[in-house]
Amino acid sequence: MEVFYVSLLSLFVLLVSLSLHFLFYKNKSGVSGSNPLPPGKTGWPVVGESLEFLSTGWKGHPEKFIFDRMAKYSSHVFRTSLLGEPAAVFCGANGNKFLFSNENKLVRAWWPASVDKVFPSSGENKSTSQDEAIKMRRMLPKIFKPEALRGYIGIMDQITERHFAAGWDNKDEVIVFPLAKRFTFWPACRLFISVEDPKQVAKFADPFDLLASGLISIPIDLPGTPIRRAINASNYIRKELTVIIKQRKIDLAEGKATPTQDILSHMLLATDEDGKFMTELDIADKILGLLIGGHDTASSACTFVVKYLAELPEIYENVYNEQMEIAKSKAPGELLNWDDVQKMKYSWNVACEVLRLAPPLQGAFREATSDFVYSSFSIPKGWKLYWSANSTHRNREFFPEPLKFDPSRFEGNGPAPYTFVPFGGGPRMCPEKEYARLEILVFMHHLVKRFKWEKIIPKEKIVVNPMPIPEKGLPVRLFPHKA
Repeated sequence: MEVFYVSLLSLFVLLVSLSLHFLFYKNKSGVSGSNPLPPGKTGWPVVGESLEFLSTGWKGHPEKFIFDRMAKYSSHVFRTSLLGEPAAVFCGANGNKFLFSNENKLVRAWWPASVDKVFPSSGENKSTSQDEAIKMRRMLPKIFKPEALRGYIGIMDQITERHFAAGWDNKDEVIVFPLAKRFTFWPACRLFISVEDPKQVAKFADPFDLLASGLISIPIDLPGTPIRRAINASNYIRKELTVIIKQRKIDLAEGKATPTQDILSHMLLATDEDGKFMTELDIADKILGLLIGGHDTASSACTFVVKYLAELPEIYENVYNEQMEIAKSKAPGELLNWDDVQKMKYSWNVACEVLRLAPPLQGAFREATSDFVYSSFSIPKGWKLYWSANSTHRNREFFPEPLKFDPSRFEGNGPAPYTFVPFGGGPRMCPEKEYARLEILVFMHHLVKRFKWEKIIPKEKIVVNPMPIPEKGLPVRLFPHKA
């Protein structure tokens, strides 16, 4: 409830603080010939439909905002106003395809102002979060290429073993979501910056939670607001990362660290097209972004794996049998490897169905870089464009019986193109997708070979802010397998 009231306060402040010009915003007519704007409404002055957009997630039904308007206005595209911006929501596989395939042609990435507040430019020449993201995406393929990922599996396996031994073993009950966050953050710290000591990892954990919860929020920087907490947390983490970066530079110079030991070493030695090295603050910002990307989405996915396997004993048994076959093939103390992960086909189908029903990434914004026409409607330059995972994930046109949990949807060729989009798509598809796959599968391996479990709150509410989270963290009762 705290988030709800803070968001209401932020929206109220936004109303009274913005200029009268925006209070009397008028929808302009079509921009290309006689084509009209998409059907829809812009809601309240300034606030638009932001409160309803956010509140449907807080109530656990983020798809309701989309499907209500698809039914009322158009199943292809509708008009609204979100986060103080005129916006069009693109729906269905065709909408996803259009936005993903027109990246850097008709559209470009756009983030709310809160992102630039949390990640201010650290370079001499001010750049936006968009510019920094482009630089980062050029670098990431080298970091997350298959050869690198193969080397991560053994490390993930060791860390996962330690995580379960410390947080799950010899417990009658656990609360899953906090443990899942702790789990996904640990390998990210180890693989990105070679921080492995649990105490040092824990020092970052709470500030990261504050940062993540305020990253996409109303950008009113007042005491007690999510954005203020996120800014303070990001400043703290950036300061701690800078200390690590300075020490790594010394260690590299003295031969105590290697150029390939982690992502931090790679960034310190990488140069841009002009042969310039990144500054320490630039590196801290990029590491910060990577840690968020490698932490929050995977922790949500792992939590919902636990939820659905508790509810579906037949699915659990199939995952258990697959994972135990792999476990029995290993010598004592032998770590998981790439071939083992490739055998986890059914488990990954289950994980994909979890990602379909509870996508960590609900959707994302783009910005129109020029006027264009889509589905016979005019889209003006500068409008914000939103695509929603749920417009296909929970749409019976693309997934029959959309609320039914059915891993067989992902057998063979799987879902039709542009319908299953938990990692986005096109040039902006999440570069950490394969990393997340490894992390989720290693988690599932250790989970099912240790336990069966049951939910303590049978009908626990799910809230979305901005990712889906069980309201009470998903407490479960554990039943260890007999040796």
